[in-house]
Amino acid sequence: MSSPSAPFLSLAPIVTRRAFLGGLASASGLVMLHPFAAQANANQAHLRLMETTDIHVHVYPYDYYGDKPNETLGLSRTASIIDAIRAEAGNTLLVDNGDFLQGNPMGDFMAYQKGLKEGDVHPVIKAMNLLGYEAGTLGNHEFNYGLDFMAKALSGANFPYVCANLTTGTLAEDPTRDALFFKPYTIIEKTVTDGSGATSLLKIGLIGFVPPQIMLWDVKNLEGKAQTRDIVEAARSWVPVMKEDGADIIVALSHSGIDGSGQTDRMENASLYLAGVEGIDAVLTGHQHLVFPGPKSFDGIAGVDPVKGTLQGKPAVMAGFWGSHLGLIDLLLERDGKSWKIVDFTTEARPIYHREDKTVVADVNDRADVLAAAKAEHEATLAYVRTPVGKTSAPLYSYFALVADDPSVQIVSQAQTWYVRDMLKETAWKDLPVLSAAAPFKAGGRGGADYYTDVPAGDIAIKNVADLYLYPNTVQAVVITGAQVENWLEMSAGMFNRLAPGQTDQPLLSTGFPSYNFDVIDGVTYEIDLSQPARFDTDGKLADATAHRITDLKFDGQPIDPARKFVVATNNYRAGGGGKFPEIASDKVVFAAPDTNRDVIVRYIHDQGTINPAADANWRFKPLPGTTALFETGPKARPLLGQVKAAKIEDAGDGADGFARFRLVL
Repeated sequence: MSSPSAPFLSLAPIVTRRAFLGGLASASGLVMLHPFAAQANANQAHLRLMETTDIHVHVYPYDYYGDKPNETLGLSRTASIIDAIRAEAGNTLLVDNGDFLQGNPMGDFMAYQKGLKEGDVHPVIKAMNLLGYEAGTLGNHEFNYGLDFMAKALSGANFPYVCANLTTGTLAEDPTRDALFFKPYTIIEKTVTDGSGATSLLKIGLIGFVPPQIMLWDVKNLEGKAQTRDIVEAARSWVPVMKEDGADIIVALSHSGIDGSGQTDRMENASLYLAGVEGIDAVLTGHQHLVFPGPKSFDGIAGVDPVKGTLQGKPAVMAGFWGSHLGLIDLLLERDGKSWKIVDFTTEARPIYHREDKTVVADVNDRADVLAAAKAEHEATLAYVRTPVGKTSAPLYSYFALVADDPSVQIVSQAQTWYVRDMLKETAWKDLPVLSAAAPFKAGGRGGADYYTDVPAGDIAIKNVADLYLYPNTVQAVVITGAQVENWLEMSAGMFNRLAPGQTDQPLLSTGFPSYNFDVIDGVTYEIDLSQPARFDTDGKLADATAHRITDLKFDGQPIDPARKFVVATNNYRAGGGGKFPEIASDKVVFAAPDTNRDVIVRYIHDQGTINPAADANWRFKPLPGTTALFETGPKARPLLGQVKAAKIEDAGDGADGFARFRLVL
């Protein structure tokens, strides 16, 4: 997700990111100053705003689900460049933009196992205290463990938290009269040094915002205890108060992303419109787990310049997630009498790693004192993820996931259905039936003959979830019709070659179709007729209007109504158009969860105690007498042949490259 640094504006010469990453000149020990710091005039000062966002408890560069190090994340890595980045600047301010308290097993361990007693400091807060953070705001995930735990965690911070749109009760007619959980803003006074070496007082106002949707996402923790106000509405009321209170410049800490679809009341991703509030000078964003500036994610949105790094002409930054980047906004300030104004700026999201081909290369090392601060909790978390959190009554394997209903896919769908039903129970879609779409991720192919999910029956640990769900997707739900459900399945059926009835040992699987696009939809029953050609090509375009591989499609035992509406639980990749499934795109999304699919699976296992992932055989191939097809899978599948109920499969000997060959009898 790394993005090119923004070009410097008119007052500054071009400086490459390579030069920045050089940091300290090794031979001379001299610091390479930012041009604003090096060239400021007598009445000018350089201020560097530094942002972290969406840390999600990733202090260590470690994937607790996979139980292995990860070079792309970790506040200990981000921390290691902060000193050098401070040294490049005249004056600096470091803040966090929320979502630090939940998001990986260390967060769960602290909340559910260890807890916080009086005097305890949360490991993320310990790291932030070490690094000298000066303020923070709240993200939606701060509320996941309840208000009491959040309060205990925040009490350990050596810096203030601000939030202007979270109240303790009923909304007042005037937002400035709301009873707020936190101070709406803070004003930090800094003695800044100008270009001549003279010092002056600069008052920096910081105001924070949380997505109003926390009242839906965490209703169990917040109902009757809190209320949220529209972000832009709150800003318009509080910014003038901040000006009256003496703020020279105002920076919004907005745990809210960038959405150009048009301003609406209580919108989740309101940062673009927040930037339009008079008096706000810069916006620090987050929540979307994206990088800004950067041309890929925000091209074509009116009011957004993804190269210069501006929202409605004002400097803005979004620093990725999990510590992947440090967000930087550099301001050249000019004193005019008793007031300050911004005369130039640059923005950058500086990464902690880069990719060379498909290899991740770390650009920085860990900061030792940050690792030391969280060492005890890290080691306890390792023990936690390796400890069973539930049981599975049947083995979880994906050896036959492409030819029969499969337990590893089944458990993902069960968890998604459980979660989405609960999240939508108080919404306009509460009465719609919930289906679930899930695909096998580990299904051999280029990964080799051992690249399959294989978790035995019995105890299941949190790290086993990585075997079930490889990617850090988030849960989303779409509302579509029965006809669109059918086309979704028709697209998935492109996994298979067309078979000639009556012929034997034909190749079954299409080599150009990735397994992660073979979605099985639970909640309906259906057959796949392999004598038919594929209805859609790999780009989701209609290839044969007469083709219908999906037959006998039923819901609740009856033929599916093409016009009936259904909620389908899936992930953000598919719901956003990933895989180019026909008519499945972001305009169908009715719920975008704050939680990853992995986290939902863990919660489901914890809730159930013992899960029953046995496949329910809701799909099968249509019989074609006299027809067989060959496919390859891992050799460890052989002892499991008798467990496959939805298809007749025979051992057909050894395949190539360590695979085993099997025969599907149709």
